[in-house]
Amino acid sequence: MRSMTLKVLLPFEVFAQEQGVSRIVFETAQGAFGLLPQRLDCVAALAPGILIFETASDGEVFLALDEGVLVKTGLSVLISVRRALRGDDLSRLRDAVEQEFLTLDAHEEVLRTAMARLETGFMRRFASMRDRPS
Repeated sequence: MRSMTLKVLLPFEVFAQEQGVSRIVFETAQGAFGLLPQRLDCVAALAPGILIFETASDGEVFLALDEGVLVKTGLSVLISVRRALRGDDLSRLRDAVEQEFLTLDAHEEVLRTAMARLETGFMRRFASMRDRPS
């Protein structure tokens, strides 16, 4: 039977590289989807959630993933995410997704709002200086 190669990339390292993967289940904003080796090539935007993959040697393996992108080409599946955790306890991983990934996204939104206000204030002051007569 054919199997896939799975590679999970973080911004500065390879988080996981697995051979002999028989199936992958991942989450998107539209719901959960599964990949088998014979599936056509595809690209998907991942939502924060749990990825499950299965190998003959390890059985089911669970990864908590932040948002990112999945690309399947042939028998190769490449996933690029900001953060990832590996674990055996599915409920703990689900809690980690909710506490760490989704909470950080809320903090990032507050930071983005503050930065936008600073940039807007800077642009107003800069424009007012430009409009002054010399």
